[in-house]
Amino acid sequence: MSGSSNSNGGRMAVPEAKDAMNRFKQEVASEIGVPLKEGYNGDLTSKQAGSIGGEMVKKMIMKQEQEMSK
Repeated sequence: MSGSSNSNGGRMAVPEAKDAMNRFKQEVASEIGVPLKEGYNGDLTSKQAGSIGGEMVKKMIMKQEQEMSK
């Protein structure tokens, strides 16, 4: 095992989930007003990129909490 904590090399465990996650990321970016585009987004600030990921996590947690409360 290498020294990296990401043992799958950045690949998704379920390859089919990649498209769904990309759609989710695009949706969240649109909702919060971050100009995310297909492909390279190196022109985004760290704050913009982080806000996308942070909002995605918040939405996933909210969804899981809803599921658990049923």
